Amino acid sequence: MSIKKEDLRIVFMGTPDFAVPSLKAIIEAGYNVVGVITSPDKPAGRGKKIKFSAIKTFALQHQLPVLQPDRLKNPGFLSQLQNLSADLQVVVAFRMLPEQVWNMPPLGTINLHASLLPQYRGAAPINHAIINGEKETGLTTFILDKEIDTGKILLQTKIKIGDNENAGSLHDRMMLVGAELLTETIEKIRTGKAKPIEQDKLQVKLPLKKAPKIFKEDCKINWNQESETLHNFIRGLSPFPGAYSYLISPEGDKLMMKIYQAKPENNKNMDNLTPGSIQTDGKNYFFVKTKTNLLELNSIQIAGRKRMNTPDLLRGFTINNNWKFA
Repeated sequence: MSIKKEDLRIVFMGTPDFAVPSLKAIIEAGYNVVGVITSPDKPAGRGKKIKFSAIKTFALQHQLPVLQPDRLKNPGFLSQLQNLSADLQVVVAFRMLPEQVWNMPPLGTINLHASLLPQYRGAAPINHAIINGEKETGLTTFILDKEIDTGKILLQTKIKIGDNENAGSLHDRMMLVGAELLTETIEKIRTGKAKPIEQDKLQVKLPLKKAPKIFKEDCKINWNQESETLHNFIRGLSPFPGAYSYLISPEGDKLMMKIYQAKPENNKNMDNLTPGSIQTDGKNYFFVKTKTNLLELNSIQIAGRKRMNTPDLLRGFTINNNWKFA
C-alpha cells in the first residue's frame, strides 16, 4: 500500500549538525514534516548565552513546529507528541527514546546510525571505527526496538575510510550520504516496499565491535603503543574531543597538549629512547618516541593557546629534547 507524500505525517527528532542534512533532505523531497523534537536550549561559551541546537535553528528557519522536552516521559510532552498524529518518526543523532515514544506512530520509528550494524552499536561509531583502524564503515537505517541499535535493518550503504582521514572529515561525508539513505528508506516505507531484516540474519564479521560514548579519560594517549595504533587513535578523536597528553618540562612543569594530526615516522627507530621521549629541533619538527619508533606531530594545541601546526607553535614556545610526555 502506498501513501501520498503529503499525507505521510513525519515527526523528526535530532539535535546536532549531523542531523541537519537529513531533515533538509526530507523537506526537499516533499515529505510532510509536522513537528521537530530537539534538545532544550543550553547556555554556551564564556558569556553563557543561550544557544539553539543546529536542528532547532534549521526548523525555525523553515517554520516547523519545535518541541524541546526535558524529559521524554513527561505526560505533557507525550500528549503534545500524540497530538501531532505522526505516521512515522525519524531519529538522527538524538537521545535514547522510551518505548511509549518510539512505539507511538503506526509505521514505527526509524533511526539513522553511522555504522554498518550490528557492528559499532553505541554513541560514537565514527570515532571508534577510525580508532580501530577500519578501512571501511557505513550507514544503516533501522527500526527502533527495546535494545539500543538492535532493531530490524532497513537499508545500508558502505563508505571507505581514508588512510589519514579523521573523525571530522568522515563525519561530514557520512552526514550527507546518510541523508540520501534516509530519504530512500522513507520512500520505501511510503510505497510499502520496505523489507526489514533481523540483525542476527545478516552475515557479519565476528566478534562484534562496540562504540560506547567517549569521555575525557578515554582520550589520554598511552605512548607505550605502536605508532600506527597511536596514529589511528589521534585521528579517530580529531577534531573532537581530541587526543591529549601531558608535556613535562625539565623543571617539572606540566602542560596539557592536544594532538590533532600526526603520522608514523618509520625511518627513524630509536630504541635507546623511552616512550614519550621527544626529538625536536625546536623550529620545524616534533617527534615522540612510541613503542615501535617515532610519531611526528603535525597539528597541536597547548592548553590556553589556539591550535597550530608544529612550526608555528615551536616559533612561539620553546621545547627541546629535555622535555617529555607523561
